[in-house]
Amino acid sequence: MLKQTVASILLATIAGLAIPASAHDYKLGQLEIIHPWARASIGQAKAGVAYVTISNEGREPDRLIATATDVAKRAALHTNKMENGVMLMLPVEAIELAPGEPVVLEPGGLHIMLMGLKSPLVEGESFPLTLTFEKAGSIEVEVNIQEATDMTPGTHDHSGS
Repeated sequence: MLKQTVASILLATIAGLAIPASAHDYKLGQLEIIHPWARASIGQAKAGVAYVTISNEGREPDRLIATATDVAKRAALHTNKMENGVMLMLPVEAIELAPGEPVVLEPGGLHIMLMGLKSPLVEGESFPLTLTFEKAGSIEVEVNIQEATDMTPGTHDHSGS
């Protein structure tokens, strides 16, 4: 009886490590991944950008170290930096996730660059994106595609109803 109880608790714990926290939020261990989103493509653009908020609710720091998706040849962590009046997009090796300090990937700041889009990102659709963390591991999330002009994550209804 004790073995069955321990096994049940262990299975429930493992199953709870990577589950949706709400309709469009996810949880991976102590990390909360909040509303992954991207802007729709304009024309036949071969690059896109994805955004997300990540909150580390644990006691130990973690780092977002990689991203991957099937909608582009490559996905990479980037930031924007103003230099001599010119906005530059620069790759970053990792994004630090300190406990209790949410990190917002947003227009004009940290973001996930999608290079070599295989087809345009269409408003109202979504695509899978895998986020890999140094300690927590990997999770696949669905990225909602919003209007091309959106500057913030929306609460658009993508259910089709």
